[in-house]
Amino acid sequence: MKKVLIVAAHPDDEVLGVGGTVARHVAEGDEVYALILGEGQTSRGRHREDIDQKVVEALHKNTLDSAKAVGYQEVFFADFPDNRFDHVDLLDIVKVVEQMIGKLRPEIVYTHYSGDLNVDHQYTARAVLTASRPIGDYCVAEIYAFETLSSSEWNFDYSAQPAFCPNVFVDITDYYYKKEQAMNCYVSELCDFPHPRSLVGMDSLSKTRGMTAGMKRAEAFMLVRSVRRRLG
Repeated sequence: MKKVLIVAAHPDDEVLGVGGTVARHVAEGDEVYALILGEGQTSRGRHREDIDQKVVEALHKNTLDSAKAVGYQEVFFADFPDNRFDHVDLLDIVKVVEQMIGKLRPEIVYTHYSGDLNVDHQYTARAVLTASRPIGDYCVAEIYAFETLSSSEWNFDYSAQPAFCPNVFVDITDYYYKKEQAMNCYVSELCDFPHPRSLVGMDSLSKTRGMTAGMKRAEAFMLVRSVRRRLG
């Protein structure tokens, strides 16, 4: 049994990027946890305080319902401002991630691709790398970056960061229905096709990533770090 931690910027990222893989980890006997760093929703008003706290609470309930569908052991929420991580000291985000890694001691961590368009995704990726640096009695052996529909594919400024280019593919053919069930819990986040963050968009991406690696459906990742320490 392995412990796995998903570090996501917003509610629904933990499903869009890695929902099928989470369901597979759980089926294979692993414990999977999620840390959601951002509160979600509050960037949709002119000011953060314009969004009623009940809206955020409803979104977090969607997250917990969604977590049951794929089998998360537990979901932890931080409260960083939605789409405003660049207004927060990076160190503050790092400390939250460090605390969670210290508490759970996961061997595997999945998080955002650092080249995503969304600034919160960028800061999350940086925070994870900093919090899991290989010093002392560190526990994180593998770090993977996932893609997030409506962010990863929209960063056209390749001069700053190359496009998401996966080199790890996980067969989720038998688990895709759980990912879809989980995403259906996010009533406020799902959009109509041709928006990428739609059920059709999610379905299309899973098939595209699958056929890239000779599977019916897959989720794709970039390997960020893999460490094999000596035994004993």
